Amino acid sequence: MSFFSRTIMLVSAVFILLPIFAKEHAMTLDYINFNASTLNEAQLIQLVEHHNRCYWDNVEPEISDERYDELMRALRKLNPKHPLLSFVGTQKVESSGKVTHRQAMLSLDKAYSVKEVLTWATKYARNKNELFLIQPKYDGISANYENNVLATRGDGETGENITAKLPLIELETLGYRGPVDRPVRGEIVIRNDDFKNIYANIVRKGGSSYKNSRNAVAGIMGLKDISDMTRQKAKLTLVDYNMITYQVTLEEFEAKWSEIVIEIEKLPYPLDGIVIKLADQPYRESLGVTAHHPRGQIAFKFSGVRRESKLLNVKWSFGKNCLTPVAEIEPVEIGGITIRHATLHNAQNIEDKNIYIGDTVVVERAGDVIPYIIEARPGVERKDPMISQCPSCNSQLTRRGPDLSCTNPECPETKVQLLYAAVRNIGIERLGEPNIRRLISDCGVKSLKDIFSLKMEDILKLEGFKEKSATNLLNEIAKARVVNDYQLLAALNIPNIGPNIAKLILTEYNLTELRQLDAVELSKINGIGPERANAVERELRAQSLLLDDLLEAVTVKTTKGLTTSNAPHICFTGKMPEKRSFYQELARERGFEPVDDVNANLSLLVADDPNGSSSKIKKARKNGTKIVSLEEWLGTAPSAIPQETKTEQLELGF
Repeated sequence: MSFFSRTIMLVSAVFILLPIFAKEHAMTLDYINFNASTLNEAQLIQLVEHHNRCYWDNVEPEISDERYDELMRALRKLNPKHPLLSFVGTQKVESSGKVTHRQAMLSLDKAYSVKEVLTWATKYARNKNELFLIQPKYDGISANYENNVLATRGDGETGENITAKLPLIELETLGYRGPVDRPVRGEIVIRNDDFKNIYANIVRKGGSSYKNSRNAVAGIMGLKDISDMTRQKAKLTLVDYNMITYQVTLEEFEAKWSEIVIEIEKLPYPLDGIVIKLADQPYRESLGVTAHHPRGQIAFKFSGVRRESKLLNVKWSFGKNCLTPVAEIEPVEIGGITIRHATLHNAQNIEDKNIYIGDTVVVERAGDVIPYIIEARPGVERKDPMISQCPSCNSQLTRRGPDLSCTNPECPETKVQLLYAAVRNIGIERLGEPNIRRLISDCGVKSLKDIFSLKMEDILKLEGFKEKSATNLLNEIAKARVVNDYQLLAALNIPNIGPNIAKLILTEYNLTELRQLDAVELSKINGIGPERANAVERELRAQSLLLDDLLEAVTVKTTKGLTTSNAPHICFTGKMPEKRSFYQELARERGFEPVDDVNANLSLLVADDPNGSSSKIKKARKNGTKIVSLEEWLGTAPSAIPQETKTEQLELGF
């Protein structure tokens, strides 16, 4: 073959393969870990369209709103007139037809810092006394009810008729909670308490449960037939946008912002931000709209943000079996909240990160989760934050795994924490830590046994208790006299034996049998292990008299014989602030069995980014396994912040 012929064949092959190469090259575009500023217009369009499908069609977002907005800003810079910039997304719902809105329901422009919000407010305020309304931004499906028709926002001009879903929906508006029976514009959500209490028992088609409230709302709205949801008593809530409103002037805006954010975060609804609008409606409307959003209002979006600060001091707070370090830092603003404290988790964490007082620390806060320190850089003057003596009784501290613990069984603070944990495990919720202290000091209460002996005159000595509240507490104590055996075992505060592990043990042995076992026999129970087995044997002997007294005071419901599986399996994936072993040990303390693989038996996957696309996350989604963020999972733990700190929430920003 001649050189000319070979050249022609080579060139032809290149032209044939170029489209294939280009297609494969496009497919390698990283949808998650992109740098928006380096992408061209075609790549930005590809990413935006992909993430629109993930969010609106699949209800499975892969990136945060903040990352999505990076793409939109980059696209606007390259092509300000691109149609995607005015796209108004809508989730797919089962509809009986289209509804034209009398007044458009547009999206809102977004801000991710107080500085951005103030810039917007200053731009449109006519003077320092301009009044602004601040409202929660709910995370659900926007809807409008008018003329007996309930419709979604749709594209802003035309929505979908979802009136057939009204039997599942309760309206919450100012001064009213009940059937949807009046004109209202709001958000269809599932209240946090409803998702926890109702949806824990609701299964979708195929037998899986809903991963989160937003996923559940979208799933139910996509059903043609809601009879199964009605049968399972599923409940949705339509929250009136105007039900909860705070008012501030431009002059007082910045000073009041932190307090308002904290109050909004306490609301019992799924939220993804805050809406700020001009209070003067005629003026607000006179500003007009863009193709995408009205100019007279803006949305502040919640997002996990990291900031640097200086570690000023470390205070050690008490838990039931250990002391927890809490960082005092120079005030730093994260997401509009002034942060002054952050959790350091435990002594091991301080050592692993080489944290000293005086260091520059990186602090993160996501949503309403307690802030924590990611890393530290050595300061000029450094002081070791570790302690060797108990802050309460001056006894020598000992190291137990990652934690510091007081060795004195008579330590006053340890006694308070142990009794507080015991009453919570037994199901008594009305006795807070301050009143536990008063019961110990004023009423001679020493153990859980004494709680069952309390009388009306004892309770009336406690701060805040009147006859009615005292009666309610006595009724709660009486109710706790009928108790599951695993609650009773958990109330003994045996290290690493919470309700879930206690239930696992008592499924195989009842309490009488359990007290006869040695550590070797106990360690044979799947998921227990030698450490827990030794702790159970040791504590059951040490607390034998207390357990006898408790068994005389209560009626025990036996778990043995009930069908159950092993401890629920939990898996961690992604890059996290601590070593994986730290979270695995914390999981064991909560009654989980950490595993490394995702399979059909997995109960929970904890991910650094639940919206990611790693193989574990994809497999968990396919299996219908619940996926939560690390921040969400850590936020379900008992708070490591001391009680005196909790009472200052408005000041501290928790």
